[in-house]
Amino acid sequence: MKTQNCTFGVIFYLKKQKTTAQGKAPIYARVTVNGKRTEISVKRSIAVSGWDAKKGLARGSREETAELNRFLARFKAKIIDAYQEMVLSGCLLDGAVIRERVTGSAQSGRTLGSLIEYHNKEQESKLAYGTMKNYYTTQSYIKRFLKEKYRRTDIAILELNYSFISDFEHYLRNYKPKDHHRPLNNNGIMKHIERLRKMVNMAVTMDWLAKDPFAKFRKHFDKVERKSLTKQQLDRLEKKRFRVERLQQVLDMFLFSCYTGLAYIDLAELTPDNIITGIDGDLWIYTSRAKTDTSVRIPLLPKARELMEKYQDDPRAISNGTVFPVISNQRMNGYLKEIAEICEISTDLTFHIARHTFATTVTLSNGVPIESVSKMLGHTSIRTTQIYAKVVEHKLSEDMQNLRERMAWGS
Repeated sequence: MKTQNCTFGVIFYLKKQKTTAQGKAPIYARVTVNGKRTEISVKRSIAVSGWDAKKGLARGSREETAELNRFLARFKAKIIDAYQEMVLSGCLLDGAVIRERVTGSAQSGRTLGSLIEYHNKEQESKLAYGTMKNYYTTQSYIKRFLKEKYRRTDIAILELNYSFISDFEHYLRNYKPKDHHRPLNNNGIMKHIERLRKMVNMAVTMDWLAKDPFAKFRKHFDKVERKSLTKQQLDRLEKKRFRVERLQQVLDMFLFSCYTGLAYIDLAELTPDNIITGIDGDLWIYTSRAKTDTSVRIPLLPKARELMEKYQDDPRAISNGTVFPVISNQRMNGYLKEIAEICEISTDLTFHIARHTFATTVTLSNGVPIESVSKMLGHTSIRTTQIYAKVVEHKLSEDMQNLRERMAWGS
């Protein structure tokens, strides 16, 4: 049978390797979709000598033989009906899905949409808001993909296979935003697929899926050099004074992050209770990273302490119960962009840049051991911190090259 450029066929055969001592072998249906075979047990057996391999039917005229052949005819009809239903509904044509429909082992109502909703509901109390926001974005891309590629609003999770994942990747690579957003780069695409994979893994873990459709998929991230401010740029920002109060406050919070390594959300939630006297008698930050719920201990550098003390009487900070008069991350980034332009700094100023600056320019470049930096950044693996170490090595290489040039000039 050939439909919509898809080849389809059904035959019955005996699985002779499972022949019993009594000479009986189980009957299987072999469903072939686009050259890919899928086996379905019909839950019946027959003596090998009573099977017609050419016709794929029981041999003979006895009533029990006729009844078996009628059963096989009905079984074949169920397979064909399942296939035709999938064609008419625009489902992905896959033998494994046909098998699930025919044998009735499919979990009713298990769709990709319901899986995503279940995942988000389960994780929203465990994951940071920023992380959940990323899952919601991935969800919106999946909805667009289903609508544009398959003209559907949802899909059964049993229909998920390698082809679906590959098509989704291709869709993301060719997606052209209609708003102000830029097209996705490779790493952004891999992040969306990574989130889809985590949700599908939940279905596998809960036995909603028997087989992981990502088993043969290999993600690949492009190496990205983490940007940070140089000492000269940091000094320039420290010396800048703004008459506009909001700009100065945003700059102060950004600089505080440069000297503590705190992410925006951790700075936004920082309260006076998080500032305690450490074992050395100086002030420390005791908090947990919102992203990973990892405990963080950071001794306060003098410059960070000065910035913090500027706002101990700020009415908005007092009202919010926070150390700083924090505003939304979106507004914060807007002001930081303005600050960068005024200070003639080409690097986009974000709190990610502030954390990177703390890791490289402030700590690693000044001899702080990478293990200590990793603890202060709240990394769960030192391998994450080692990315910054490579940046420092690059800087050391530049410094040594400058030294070579100065020595050559003086000789």
